[in-house]
Amino acid sequence: MTIDEILSRASFKLGIEKLNAMQEATSAVKLPTRLLLLAPTGSGKTLAFAIPFLKSLRGKGGNIKGVVVAPTRELVIQTSKTLSALSSPDFKTAAFYGGHDMSTEVNALRGLPDIVVATPGRLLDHLHRGHLSVYDVESLVLDEYDKSLELGFQQEMGAICGRAKNVKTLILTSATQGNDLPDFIGREPEVVLDFSGSDSAAPLLERIRINSPSADKLDTLDSLLRTLQGKKTIVFVNHRDAAERVYGHLKRLGYPAGLYHGGLEQDAREKGLILFGNSTTPVLVATDLASRGLDIDGVEAVVHYHLPPSAESYTHRNGRSGRQGAEGQVYAIVSDNDKVPEYLEFDRIEGVPQSNIPVEGGKFITLYFNCGKKEKLSKGDIAGFLINRGGLDKGSIGKIDVRDHCAYAAVPRALARTAIENSAGFKIKNMRVRITQMKE
Repeated sequence: MTIDEILSRASFKLGIEKLNAMQEATSAVKLPTRLLLLAPTGSGKTLAFAIPFLKSLRGKGGNIKGVVVAPTRELVIQTSKTLSALSSPDFKTAAFYGGHDMSTEVNALRGLPDIVVATPGRLLDHLHRGHLSVYDVESLVLDEYDKSLELGFQQEMGAICGRAKNVKTLILTSATQGNDLPDFIGREPEVVLDFSGSDSAAPLLERIRINSPSADKLDTLDSLLRTLQGKKTIVFVNHRDAAERVYGHLKRLGYPAGLYHGGLEQDAREKGLILFGNSTTPVLVATDLASRGLDIDGVEAVVHYHLPPSAESYTHRNGRSGRQGAEGQVYAIVSDNDKVPEYLEFDRIEGVPQSNIPVEGGKFITLYFNCGKKEKLSKGDIAGFLINRGGLDKGSIGKIDVRDHCAYAAVPRALARTAIENSAGFKIKNMRVRITQMKE
């Protein structure tokens, strides 16, 4: 692909009118190459590596030309969407990850995709089963390779790289400096682009310390969240059991809250992100699993309920808010039992916020549609249906997310039941679609 084609689609499909400094730098890299890209969370890293990756792909049809390996299911989905938007109709993109039926992916391979985006374990599983080969792949991206290693995928990644014998363009990305390159990549990168300290898209974060009078910070968190109502907020804790405890407490108080940690089933994790992403549940209680690899727009506040265990964790958590140069707030709840590390810096210190504001539900309800992309359902189809049959105004409909065999639409809480009742019995594109309200 040419740079003009990529930029045209970035503008038309992603709404990106101008490249930032990092994306300009990757655009200028001569191919083939071995590139290491260091860039902070929320800086536009996916487009930055997508440009040289797509430019390096040669020919059309017949075999897999490029592979992107990413550490988490969520990052795989987001990256594949971006690459598909930038490369379609010239190249087909397929996403492989755990948590759904492998037969769906086998069927996708029958369609001869040009690009595969996958988690390390799932891709190696397909290789072992003989479903595909990466022997002739010439372009390989190890996105957030350090996170993959941190999650224990070194053996899988080594096996994948060992089978990709003909890679000419290798791109590695990381959000932080100082990570040792794994032995399986072979030769050192020829080009290193270090934007890890760049302020070109730096968040405008206000860092606030909240002093808690008790080692149990639940009451302090409650008071803080009451003052933040209406703001999309992630509450970070250090352990799964703590996430469950904090989440349960907030739900008992009536907060529209979601939960996200590695111990949940994949469906539960996906539900938590969907409802948080469209503001049905504008509070998300999460472990550090949510600190990287998620592209969630509009996070206005981050709360460190537990102090982050490392400077890297602190950086990644904070990077959830104020993305692409936007403003955001970072709160750290500190009790006398906490030892505050040097890497925590504050713009000001406050006591427990005093607020009698009643807890309110999220402004949206999420509707579930039991058809998706594979049934040729689009965002426009759903929006049109909700307007024409559901009785909603165009401006009142929130985020619409279409997956392979289902879709989700955020609608105003006060209008959700009416929309479901009004649309009952009607078809979308001559299909009878079941529409239900997702439980929060």
